[in-house]
Amino acid sequence: MANRFIVEADGGSRGNPGPAGYGAVVLDAASGEVLAEAAEYIGTATNNVAEYKGLIAGLEAAGAIDPDAEIQVRMDSKLVVEQMSGRWKIKHPDMKPLAARAQRLFPAGRVAYQWIPREKNKHADRLANEAMDAGKAGRQWEPGRSSAGLAATAPAATPGGSATGVAAALEVPAAEPLAEPKAAPVGWAAPADLGAPTTLVLLRHGETALTPQKRFSGSGGTDPELSPAGRRQAEAAAAALAARGTIQAVVTSPMRRCRETAEAVATRLGLDVRVEDGLREADFGTWEGLTFAEVRERFPEDLDAWLASSKAAPTGGGESFATVARRVAVARDKILARYAGRTVLLVTHVTPVKTLVRLALGAPPESLFRMELSAASLSAVAYYADGNASLRLLNDTSHLR
Repeated sequence: MANRFIVEADGGSRGNPGPAGYGAVVLDAASGEVLAEAAEYIGTATNNVAEYKGLIAGLEAAGAIDPDAEIQVRMDSKLVVEQMSGRWKIKHPDMKPLAARAQRLFPAGRVAYQWIPREKNKHADRLANEAMDAGKAGRQWEPGRSSAGLAATAPAATPGGSATGVAAALEVPAAEPLAEPKAAPVGWAAPADLGAPTTLVLLRHGETALTPQKRFSGSGGTDPELSPAGRRQAEAAAAALAARGTIQAVVTSPMRRCRETAEAVATRLGLDVRVEDGLREADFGTWEGLTFAEVRERFPEDLDAWLASSKAAPTGGGESFATVARRVAVARDKILARYAGRTVLLVTHVTPVKTLVRLALGAPPESLFRMELSAASLSAVAYYADGNASLRLLNDTSHLR
């Protein structure tokens, strides 16, 4: 039986347009448990843009937990609910690509939309205001203490329906199909009408002492430094990126091996380094420091479960791939909002790089096991204004030879 989630989303603008932000929360439909929260300050935007971006963030967070779930979306925006339900036309050019992006995240048959009054949408509204307050203070929103266990704020809607009486009480224009998803751009140039893409160049950190031994090395272990070979790899990557001359910002995982790799590149390019916690490697629990064979010998059933499902976590409190995907998607959206139209170097780890590639391609979770990603390799994904993404490079190690 499919999981059933409730997504509550909201967005706001202090000025309309003005400083704007969104908030979204994913709840378990049966228990009301909070499964995920997302919020972001998005700069100057309208209320409607912020509301749509909140919807997208909530659907992405739900998809990171279970891409096959059934979703009920609850929002206090009649515009978004009616447009996404297909009953109102989408006329504004800023809304069409956002609606198309939201539509692509889940098949229409697995998402129902319900309007709720603002007082029933307090959780998402609070998150949106926290994001705007953070933006006013010159920082990005960071998740606070989990509010797991809070009850859902409104009764469930009937399957496939939205708030009873909303459409009947309004003179609803003839429905217009949502904008069809555009094919991903072909080649290296962005279509003129979409403007310059935001390009994330993904650099896996250089080797540590654990890398050649193929040991699990995540965020729950010893946080090793680069080995001499890893430092040489970082310098080689720095030289290659300097020669290309396209990097405009450097963002790194907080792990030592990534910060050392990022510093090597940033020093060569004359840029500062920004740390993003969401880019850290998965926590592998009690598997940290072990080889695959050692894990197979000690935890065979747990390993089989981990290989079979993105929701299974390593033994001893590690992170599942679904959990990692959720925080990586949030970090990605923060970076895309901050560096729109620019080329940004992300220095991170195997799992986050593969996750970003998987999400860009719309590939299933098991694809993570089908990608090769070498130490100090380069990959790249371009993100366009219509919500499409284009994988441009994967596992390039030519600079190391």
